[in-house]
Amino acid sequence: MRISSIFLALTLSLPILGLILAALLGQPSPIGSDGMVSGSTLTHLWNYVLTDYIVTTLLLCFGVGIGVFILGVGNAWLIANYQFPGKAIFEWALILPLAVPAYVMAYLFVDFLQHAGPVQTLLRENLGLIVSLPDPRSLGGAIWTFTMCLYPYVYLVARTSFLDRSARFMEVAE
Repeated sequence: MRISSIFLALTLSLPILGLILAALLGQPSPIGSDGMVSGSTLTHLWNYVLTDYIVTTLLLCFGVGIGVFILGVGNAWLIANYQFPGKAIFEWALILPLAVPAYVMAYLFVDFLQHAGPVQTLLRENLGLIVSLPDPRSLGGAIWTFTMCLYPYVYLVARTSFLDRSARFMEVAE
């Protein structure tokens, strides 16, 4: 079974490995307008594009991680440790973002929060406020969207953990 798994993995990775090999050796490839991908193409990508992409990706991961931790653990702590009106509603409402795919939520955020969207139009026309909300198509908008999509996973795990611990731990801590 192990050999068959390795064979299957190698077979499925051959197209990717072929493209990487073609790029490194400058062999003909379906990528590029002239059918050639050379080492200079990879150097150009590394020097001018990939560094920005890597930095943006790291900022996105860090921002989403912090946001998901704050929302997921914070809400789980409040739900698990305090009694307040509407707690039962919040217990289920906080997991509702799981029902919406990330790409749909991103589209909704962009549509609602852009300059011509209903939120800014309402603020301008009905309330007379001139507000410029942050661009939903920016890094901050991506962090917001991913945070809103992913925090329910952390919330569910943290809430389960907080509810499963013994009440004696709280008594000992006091």
